[in-house]
Amino acid sequence: MSHRELYCDVCEGVALFEAPPCVDGHGTDCPELICADCGAAVVVSAFAFPVTRLAARRRHQPARRRAA
Repeated sequence: MSHRELYCDVCEGVALFEAPPCVDGHGTDCPELICADCGAAVVVSAFAFPVTRLAARRRHQPARRRAA
């Protein structure tokens, strides 16, 4: 099992969290964790967002005509 110290909302403090045996094949990198003190479960996950190209479009705009 993987052990991590995280803040537990139920215990209101830092507690030891354990990863239960994972049936999904994640091994020690399983995103599901259980507080060893109170049994509260949390899911730790990283979200990946695609990079927008809006900033690149703004940089490469053609020059605009200006009044004299």
